[in-house]
Order: sequence, then structure tokens, then C-alpha cells
Amino acid sequence: MSEERKNALDVLRERGFVEQVTDEEGIRRLLETPQSIYIGFDPTADSLHIGSMIPILVLMHLQRCGHRAIGLVGGATGMIGDPSGKSEERVLQSDERVGSNLTGIRAQLEKFLDLTGESGNPPAVIRDNADWTKDITMLEWLRDIGKLFTVNYMVAKESIRRRFEDREQGISFTEFSYMLLQAHDFYQLFVQEGCRIQMGGRDQWGNITAGIDLIRRKTGEQAYGLTAPLLESSTGQKFGKSEKGAIFLDEARTSIWDFYQYFVRAEDADVIKYLKYFTFLPMEEIADLEKEVQEHPERRTAQKRLAWEFTAIVHGADQADRMEKGAEALYSGNLGELDKELLREVFSDGPSLGIPMSRIKEGGPCAEFFAETGVVKSKGEAKRLLKQGALYINNVRVNESDLLSEAMILPSGMIVLRKGKREYMLAEVSGE
Repeated sequence: MSEERKNALDVLRERGFVEQVTDEEGIRRLLETPQSIYIGFDPTADSLHIGSMIPILVLMHLQRCGHRAIGLVGGATGMIGDPSGKSEERVLQSDERVGSNLTGIRAQLEKFLDLTGESGNPPAVIRDNADWTKDITMLEWLRDIGKLFTVNYMVAKESIRRRFEDREQGISFTEFSYMLLQAHDFYQLFVQEGCRIQMGGRDQWGNITAGIDLIRRKTGEQAYGLTAPLLESSTGQKFGKSEKGAIFLDEARTSIWDFYQYFVRAEDADVIKYLKYFTFLPMEEIADLEKEVQEHPERRTAQKRLAWEFTAIVHGADQADRMEKGAEALYSGNLGELDKELLREVFSDGPSLGIPMSRIKEGGPCAEFFAETGVVKSKGEAKRLLKQGALYINNVRVNESDLLSEAMILPSGMIVLRKGKREYMLAEVSGE
């Protein structure tokens, strides 16, 4: 059965996107007809990361099911900072930084959501909560919103209660008020867009239910909320993190190669869960890949499929093909198939240097070249490693008698030097 014919709640559940629901049957009945559903994105950086793709893909699934997806960017809430899931106060950002971050995030949302309706589904909408927040006076806020919530109610919410219990950190009035700002967002989208459903991460439960309560108190109408789990790997590592930090959607922050390789390296215990989250593959096909993981884990078929599919969603199918080709060339030793840009991405962790063509034409023992480039500390070390078969040029083992030559220059104008299994240096040849 296609997503268009399924209840959206079933689609989200079978892919693991649903953790908490305010009213299961109420939401299910509501989703039998087209609805407006929103998720918020605060501009804490100028790019979202792969953890942010969970709510984005939720909106994409909802739109495919015939619903109206609303991506809310936090031009107002981004100035405050959400205390949910945080053990200490956020550092407040300047107006300029929030504005810059907002521009970057809005552009990314526009890339994933169909704003025109060309797909045949209701056009998605991107709203900014600064539109209805910036002109409210303090007295209006206190009378119209603050009066409807008791401090007791707010302190009972987990995100606030945990900070109250931390005597060293505590919570400022600024972050304490964040819940009411998000509740007001839900109310405004209910009034302006007819939005009755809000989704968010598990840590947003208190903020979502506060919005439901505000809508009920001001209008007498019923609204609903769902949360998705905060994704962690099987080892307990927070999703989207690596040794380098967050894996961003912006290729200027995280190269497409690193993005692709992050998922190629996914653990067997995680890959099926990630396929459900980060691809639109039919569940039947994912079940086949799960069987493949169980029977032939060494092939890493599921990881390669995951990496291609998710890279195609974020960076386009052409780039996914390019990364796939690059990976095959790298692991097969055919570095000549990689272009200069991709070689730089592949070996970005290692050092690089420029080499004049005149030095290559000069030739001489490869041992001397390895010493000159700094791959090894001395000619003596180079000779010793050559005897051990531990030095490589373009992934081809170098012998003691081998001489440097122009034939060693790849079509990209590069030479890849390697010591042992993992120590690389990228040499770019220039000049005539």
C-alpha cells in the first residue's frame, strides 16, 4: 500500500518516528482527512545537521500522505534558546547571527519541502514566529498569555523541573519563558493556518502540550501532539555526532564524501533503523536488506544502499553516484578514476603539499621522494619501510628499485603517497 493510501500515523509508526502521542485515536481520525501539521526549527546554527533530518523527513512523509507540512523557523525563539534537553543556559546570539542562521535554515527547508504543490500534494509552508511575536508588548504578553499559565504548571514540566533541581545551573527567566513562546506559536498557527497537530523531538513534549493547553483555553478547541525519539546509535552515541562533531547538511561544513562515508560505516545494529528513518525505500525492500545484513554482513549491502539513498536526498542523485564511484575506486585501488576535487575530499584528513613538475621529471629513487615530502622522517626510514613493503604510491606498493616518474601522476594531476595502512599524503603536481 502506498503512503498516499495509508493513514499518516501508520506510515510514521512503521518507520519508528512516533514515540509519544497525546491522543492516538483522535489523531488517527484527524489524519483521515488533509491536515496542517507543523514542526519548529530554531536557528542555533547556519546549517541543520543530520539529526535535524528526522523532523524534516517526517514533514516530507506527511506531505506525501496528502497533508500540509508547515516548517516553522524560530526568528523569535532563536533569540531566547530552548532549555529542553539542556543542562545549562544557552549563550544568547546576536540579531545578526540569528538572521544569518535563519537564512541558511530556511534555504535548506525549501530544498526538501515542496512549496509549489508540483508533486500533486498540498504545498508546504515555511513560517517565521517572529512575524507574530516581535510586535507584542510586555503588558500584552503578560495579560494575554502569561495569565493563562501558573508557575506550578510550568515547573512540573520535565525540561523546567530538571533545571530547577540543578542548584548550580538553575534556569533564567528568559529560558523559563521559552515554553510559553512555543505554546503561542502553536496557537498562532492554529488560528492562521488551521494547524491542529504539532510534532517534535521527545524533549519537546512539555512545550507541545503547553501549546495544546493554550489553544484549548483560548478557543475551546482540541489540538494534538506527537513526538519522535531522540535518535541514538546502538552504542548510546548521540546521533549526528562523530569524532569531528556534528554531520551537517551544508557541504561547506561537512564534505559530501564525509557525509556519504558516515553512513557507509554505520554499524550493523543501526543500519536498518537508519534505512527506515533516512530513506523512502519501501518497507519490504528494507526487510530484504535486513535479511542481507543477517546473512552476509561482510558485504555491507545495506550500508552502501543507505549511504547512496540518503546522500541523494540531501545532496542529489548525481553526487550520490559520484561518491559511490569514488568509494569503489578507492577500495579497488583505482585512484585514477577520481577527479581532483574528490581526491581532496577523500584525503582531507591527511596532509597535502604542492610538488613542481620539474621535481617529478628529475626522477630519482622513490625513497628520497618519500623523505622529501615528509611522509617518512628520513631516507633511512624510507629504505627500511620499502623493504617491509609498507610504502605505496597511488595504492600500488613501491619496491626498493622503483624510480619517481611522470607515469605516477594521476589524471587529476595528483600523487597519493601512503605509509602503512592509513597514513596518507596528497601531492598536487603543478607546472610543466
